[in-house]
Amino acid sequence: MRNFKLDYSKTLDFIRKEDIFGYESQVKEHIDALYNKTGRGNDFLGWLNLPSSITFNELKDIQDTANNLKEKCEVVVVIGIGGSYLGSKAVIDALSDNFSQLKERTSPLVVYAGQNIGEDYITELREVLANRQWGIVVISKSGTTTEPALAFRILKSDLEVRYGKAKAKDRIVAVTDAERGALRTLATQEGYKTYIIPDDVGGRFSVLTPVGLLPIAISGFDITDLVKGAVDMEKQTGPGVSFEENPAAIYAATRNALLNIGKGIEIMANYNPKLHYFAEWWKQLYGESEGKEGKGIFPAAVDFTSDLHSMGQYVQEGQRNLFETVISVASADSQVVLTDDDDNLDGLNYLTGKRVDEVNKMAELGTMLAHVDGGVPNIRIEISKLNEYNLGQLIYFYEIACAISGYILGVNPFDQPGVEAYKKNMFALLEKPGFEEETKAIKAKL
Repeated sequence: MRNFKLDYSKTLDFIRKEDIFGYESQVKEHIDALYNKTGRGNDFLGWLNLPSSITFNELKDIQDTANNLKEKCEVVVVIGIGGSYLGSKAVIDALSDNFSQLKERTSPLVVYAGQNIGEDYITELREVLANRQWGIVVISKSGTTTEPALAFRILKSDLEVRYGKAKAKDRIVAVTDAERGALRTLATQEGYKTYIIPDDVGGRFSVLTPVGLLPIAISGFDITDLVKGAVDMEKQTGPGVSFEENPAAIYAATRNALLNIGKGIEIMANYNPKLHYFAEWWKQLYGESEGKEGKGIFPAAVDFTSDLHSMGQYVQEGQRNLFETVISVASADSQVVLTDDDDNLDGLNYLTGKRVDEVNKMAELGTMLAHVDGGVPNIRIEISKLNEYNLGQLIYFYEIACAISGYILGVNPFDQPGVEAYKKNMFALLEKPGFEEETKAIKAKL
């Protein structure tokens, strides 16, 4: 495994190494349960060997479809919610120029719909699309999830009005169930190009399926390298690897050892603004996997150094029920060196000759030391640079560590029963057919 380091030494003022390694036998049992499919939620383990099972022909087909959309479209709308969009957005944002929307592009701009129910959002999106060549990737196992279904109904109609039904179908790709559901039925009827969401892969674990790979390829990034990074991490975290050499095992054990001393909130911190949506993907992965049965470590995220000027005070001196996991990128892609200024009114001449990234790294180190001194344990994960291979490693690392950690907690990491509660209330309030009794009951509460 290349370009990946995990350092838990800044937790050892709070817990002992023996506390972490005390999980060794338990973690081995959990990894065996994952690979032998004997643990809770074992019917949703298709992600476990997914990287190494992806074939060259599968990647080529995804790339060919991406190329077809790239030829036709200036903008591609990815319609989905939760894991159906967060994974691809995490990777695309991490690899994109910060100001790519203002620069000449060689690949379509990927935008998103169906991840909210914002009337102004969909209106403004339609205005943008009206004067551009565009297409749709719609992602839904059922085709009936309210947010994406609503967006797809509106945008599909717009696309058909713009190009005619026959031509519009060549601008729509559906990623859905193999056989069942409203979207599968529609895709078959209309003749859309389709990809399958495997039955045994939950949405938050789906970024390395066509759910994530197709939008990433449309954006012009190397999905082969992304998968290669995941394959290498799969090898490094499997059942034949010792506890000490398995970074996912160490991470899962460390965070649970910290939970045992009352550190029930984990903050993912980064010092690169391109990783904001990677943290959003991670929050869903861990929040939805662990937050059940009154258990779980609450996932939060900050973008440093920006959030040091907003959340920094709380992290430094607020309740001591949290720890940080820092994702550090060793090398920036660019170099900007500070030059001398004759007047030195800003007092920055002491930085003359230093790169901006060097200043950033000292901010990172100084913050870590300050937070540890202030009672906040720190785990540090370093990747060499932001590229497809390293992001593939990170994605699989967090997936397997999440499964292990969930089993340590004693929950099923692969279901999400609590997500249905708001939907039932919403359907009752909207008087959806079949919810008559629920409608009557909920109106009595108002």
